[in-house]
Amino acid sequence: MRHHAEGLRRLTNDDELIEQLTSDYRAAPISDRERAMLDYAVKLTLTPYEMQRADLDLLRDQGLTDRAILDLNLVTGYFAFVNRLADGLGVELESWWEEQSR
Repeated sequence: MRHHAEGLRRLTNDDELIEQLTSDYRAAPISDRERAMLDYAVKLTLTPYEMQRADLDLLRDQGLTDRAILDLNLVTGYFAFVNRLADGLGVELESWWEEQSR
């Protein structure tokens, strides 16, 4: 996750936001829409068997279209897939990422 935070840091140039997002995104100064998207991604990642239509309705209430919800779902699923492949094969981060985080 550290290398994702570094990518976000390059985009936002906001160390405080990155720290808040990585420690507890619920306390970070983000919009209700962004929080709803993160809540969805966390639930889909940690407890996918608990997903319900109400989870989609919460996103729609925040103005997400069905296409945006599908994109959120696909990105969340893709990251889970790739991370599980890498973890299962013992893939380590490139040394470049480790050096950047020091």
